Amino acid sequence: MGFSSEVGRRDLIKRSAALGLITVPAMSALSACASGGDDDSKKVDKGKKSAKNPLAVNESAALDVVIFDGGFGQQYAKDAEAEYAAAFPKTKGKIKHAATQKIQTVLQPRFNGGTPPDLVDNSGAEQMDMGTLVGKNQLTDLTPLLDAPSLDDPNKTVRETLRPGVVEMGQFDGKPVWILYYAYTVYGVWYSKTNLAKLDVEYPETWDDMLKVCEKAKKKGIAGWTYPGKFPYYLPFSLYPFIAKIGGREVLDSIDNLEPNAWKHPAVKAAFEAYYELYKKGYILKGTPGLSHIESQTAWNEGKALFIPNGSWVENEAKKTTPDDFQMAVSAPSSLDKSDKLPFGTLWASGGEPFIVPKSAKNPEGGMELLRIMLGEKSTKNFIKQVSSLSSLNGGTDGLDLPPGLASAQEALTKAGKNVVNPRLQDWYVTLQKQQIGVGALGEMMAGRMTPAETIKKCQKFADDTAKDDAVKKYKHV
Repeated sequence: MGFSSEVGRRDLIKRSAALGLITVPAMSALSACASGGDDDSKKVDKGKKSAKNPLAVNESAALDVVIFDGGFGQQYAKDAEAEYAAAFPKTKGKIKHAATQKIQTVLQPRFNGGTPPDLVDNSGAEQMDMGTLVGKNQLTDLTPLLDAPSLDDPNKTVRETLRPGVVEMGQFDGKPVWILYYAYTVYGVWYSKTNLAKLDVEYPETWDDMLKVCEKAKKKGIAGWTYPGKFPYYLPFSLYPFIAKIGGREVLDSIDNLEPNAWKHPAVKAAFEAYYELYKKGYILKGTPGLSHIESQTAWNEGKALFIPNGSWVENEAKKTTPDDFQMAVSAPSSLDKSDKLPFGTLWASGGEPFIVPKSAKNPEGGMELLRIMLGEKSTKNFIKQVSSLSSLNGGTDGLDLPPGLASAQEALTKAGKNVVNPRLQDWYVTLQKQQIGVGALGEMMAGRMTPAETIKKCQKFADDTAKDDAVKKYKHV
């Protein structure tokens, strides 16, 4: 298909890390460095707290920012820094901005030396391990930022302006919030409105209708589904919210909590059997198990398959191969039947692009204030326009001409309302989610090499082994 699989893999690794799908192995040097504490004598003096300066930022202190130079680039951060300099004119010329794709290589020595930046976009293939940073007490609790008045409406706190699940994603143990995810990803079943219209069908809201649409497509020589067979941990982007829809969000919580027999819940069985039916009836694009994410997206763009499980970055990533009249759209999973616990519209959406303020930062208030500015409407609109992604601010799209996929993602979020789920397996237990459940179980089932019953047994064993592994730090929903 004209794409280098090596480039495809490399790109996937970069983005997967940004999404929390993979992380760099725990930093040995960072793990060895003194855990906890920071030298207050190195910190800048706090400024005067006021309505315009709720975090008591030192109005003349330098600010040190390091951004991951990946799919979102760095201009949005530079623009927010200009807003910061306008708010605090004495900082002009004192804002140090750096961008790199090698976050760990560049920053590990600085963390070890006790001189980290004030704000870090900890993303990409060289993302620093979040569990290690939290476990070694290397991060600043962002609660003061979340409880501060928001930039545009002082009657609302920053916390109250964020999209569902963003605060929770930054928590590991208890109430402290260590990470602020700035981007916001909508996962689901992606499709072309144009290609469905050619078949004279609409997106199927029930599983029976999904099978009918796939059968109609098959008769025209079109596959119902494709997915990145080389990276089958894309399947949960639509499969996990399907499980939650059938059995309730507590089913996903118990899976995240590594509870015994969590995978044996009837909702998991029903969802697995439904997806396996796609394989059994020949509705999966031939050759899918061997496709990369780029190859599967390209086949989908070419109209060879109707549906693909994906995240809202796909519109930007597949831009080069998407026909002008494609009308890209996303939907929540179809309903299995009338006994589903949650309504149609239930979907998975969560934060991406994790920002942290290091514990030993010289100017932590400045780092948090820059985030407060970034979460204002002006910076958010700028980000959306530049990178075709929603931000964690619950809004910011008013008056913007959104591309079709992003407009559809926004509509899907509105339709979901409170029925947004946020499974944590992919950021709590990376190997379990990606290599074991993704490649070792779901990938095998969808290729027809394992039955749903065998797949459930395998998933449960993988989860039980992780639960028993003392080397893996455990997290639970609070």
